[in-house]
Amino acid sequence: MRKRSVTVRVARWSALHPWRAITGWLLFVALCLGGGIAAGMNSATSADFRVGEAGRAEALAAEGGIPMRSTEHILIRAAAGSWDDPGPLDEAAAGAAVKDVTARMKALPEVAAVKAPVRSTDGRVLRVPVELTGSEQDDQDRVPPLQAQTAKAAEAHPELVIEETGDASVSKGVDGQRDKDLKFSEAITLPVTLITLAVVFGSVVMVGVPLLLAITSIMATMGLAMVASHLLPDTGVGMSMILLIGMAVGVDYTLFYLKREREERARAGGRLTSEALVEAAAATAGRAIVVSGLAVIVSTTALFLARDVIFDSLATGTILVVAVAVVSSVTVLPALLVKLGRRAERRAAKRSARGKPVRSYASHESHGSHGSYESHESYGEKKPGRVWNALLAPARKRPALTLCLAVLAMLGLALPALDMNLKNPARDSFSREIPAMRGYDRLLAAFPEQRVRHVVVVRAEASRAADVRAALEKLDRRAQSDPLLSHPSPAPLLRTSDDRRTTTLELNAPHPTYSKNAEDSLERIRHEHLPATVGKLPGVETAVTGEVARGVDYVGHQNEKLPLVLGFLLLMTFVMTVLAFRSVVLGLLGVVLNLLSAASALGILVLVFQGDWAEELLSFISLGGISSRVPLFLFVILFGLSMDYQVFVVSRIREAALNGMPTRQAVIDGITSSAKVVTSAAIVMVTVFASFVMLHILEMKQMGLVLAVAVLLDAFVIRVMILPAALLLLGRATWWPSGAIRRAEARAAEARRTPAPERAAHPEGRRIAQGR
Repeated sequence: MRKRSVTVRVARWSALHPWRAITGWLLFVALCLGGGIAAGMNSATSADFRVGEAGRAEALAAEGGIPMRSTEHILIRAAAGSWDDPGPLDEAAAGAAVKDVTARMKALPEVAAVKAPVRSTDGRVLRVPVELTGSEQDDQDRVPPLQAQTAKAAEAHPELVIEETGDASVSKGVDGQRDKDLKFSEAITLPVTLITLAVVFGSVVMVGVPLLLAITSIMATMGLAMVASHLLPDTGVGMSMILLIGMAVGVDYTLFYLKREREERARAGGRLTSEALVEAAAATAGRAIVVSGLAVIVSTTALFLARDVIFDSLATGTILVVAVAVVSSVTVLPALLVKLGRRAERRAAKRSARGKPVRSYASHESHGSHGSYESHESYGEKKPGRVWNALLAPARKRPALTLCLAVLAMLGLALPALDMNLKNPARDSFSREIPAMRGYDRLLAAFPEQRVRHVVVVRAEASRAADVRAALEKLDRRAQSDPLLSHPSPAPLLRTSDDRRTTTLELNAPHPTYSKNAEDSLERIRHEHLPATVGKLPGVETAVTGEVARGVDYVGHQNEKLPLVLGFLLLMTFVMTVLAFRSVVLGLLGVVLNLLSAASALGILVLVFQGDWAEELLSFISLGGISSRVPLFLFVILFGLSMDYQVFVVSRIREAALNGMPTRQAVIDGITSSAKVVTSAAIVMVTVFASFVMLHILEMKQMGLVLAVAVLLDAFVIRVMILPAALLLLGRATWWPSGAIRRAEARAAEARRTPAPERAAHPEGRRIAQGR
């Protein structure tokens, strides 16, 4: 007798002891959540985000006691007129307001320094710079007291308009908007998920099972993520990823298991107990869920190769939630199905005793590849529903033509990706629904040099401090004569550490942070002005940071890591497919299909977001490029989700082929039997991702669109046209070098040659006849 797998043994125990399994699961969730709350969340610090030369500059400044601090700007203008056309300032009133604001800010522990007021070129706006204490990463926690005092100052001076903006105010506004956006996304996702599940199962009780497991899996994972943050600090995006992926895979895995259990129940026709049915489902769907989960986990580990704290946080959340979803599917789900099955059996028995008709699963469940082999003995293809018959007709009737046209169409969609320009999203791209961003626009209108700040950091021996200062003053003079750079102050903005070993110089440029001019101004400093001045001093260490420098260095870092991550993904996709199906051909096919769907999705992303034609339609400001994190994120998540569908679809095809069904019929039968549940899972995922397009954060919009498009293409083009057409053309070669399918077909052929009475008596004949 063949030894049962661990998945089957666990499912059997759960089915035989349902209350123990359910109680154990709830205890596990409570322990995870309780442990996480007790451990608390360990958030990433500024040092964790440092990348490239910009990161090195910030490290030098921090070590020298000159941390990179945020600056808030208090803007003062006359109440008469508008920001577009401000009236003249009353000098006495403006002076009194400046003194009031300065006194209020200096009294706050969150404030490190209040600088002298700066007047705009036209003299109609005053700006009071306020430097915060602590690091830039924590600035949004320190800014509320400043905003409160600014509001009080505005009330105290009604003849003036006083408002506050700055990095900290904008960061706080962006985080608040992101929280609102996520709640909006959740409000859309849940109803659509409920409707989709109701259509699939037609039962309120069955709708509750996937949602219950998804929600409890997410709760457990949140607790585990808090504990894990003490090893890999959280950046604030991990929890969002847990919600996003947790709902998607939690519902997916439960859908596949439930669908299979119902098929087994329909095929058994009441002859098997609920425990036996769950065990039978575990042998097929349970194994597929474990393989799929492992594939997603292995794919996601590629994010760690990016050596980026944000991707580390995304990877940790995704791996944990997928692992927990797999555990819930193979442990507590069988117990829930047994309890529901027993309940259904009791109700059926009561209806039967009363002489009422009992609803049969067979009346509405597809037998898939598990109907008796006798029904397929003539190798006639099983006819799918009308919709799927229409969708699969091209691949079934003309596979070569369908394959060529579908691949050409996907390649056509991918063409715009060749012109993809990676950018790091900056403040300029944030939504103007944030009050601080409207203030930021008014700040830049009055003080355009505040758009870009470059900070030159120099470290040398204390004895060289005077030489370093003189060289930096020379650099400042060169910058003032450079049209790409500008300086609002007649004196250089220099700071020197207490030990005189570290000195910084601030330079400004009046360009949007994501523009080519801003990047060119950085290059001019790094490669011309700095080498010509400070760079000539011996034994001096230099580096340049600032928002533009961080963006440029981050994009360079991502471009450097992308080939490594992509290579790892391709290798793992191939290896996992070969291990799951013992087929090199399927492994290569999986790699090609994943690349095709990812490239097509990126092409559409570039078409929509790199230009400006869709700005008004989707409410965004184009960067003239794509957020640098999006392609890497797409590849990792899409490869994992594609493996999900690949495993479930090909598992059904392989199972049918192992039952002796010819490959052509197994392909059609396997795809049609999994079509409804795969489509339902795709609809849930597309809904989750597409809701992100309606959010305000540009990066979230891009991620949502590219993932929604990728899943749609994967589910309705790759799995419906390209995959079946390719498998039909490959035929038996699909399974090379495995000989299992060939041996199964040989056994089936021999069984067909055996007379019916002998076949019924022969174990192999009975197995084939029963579709086992």
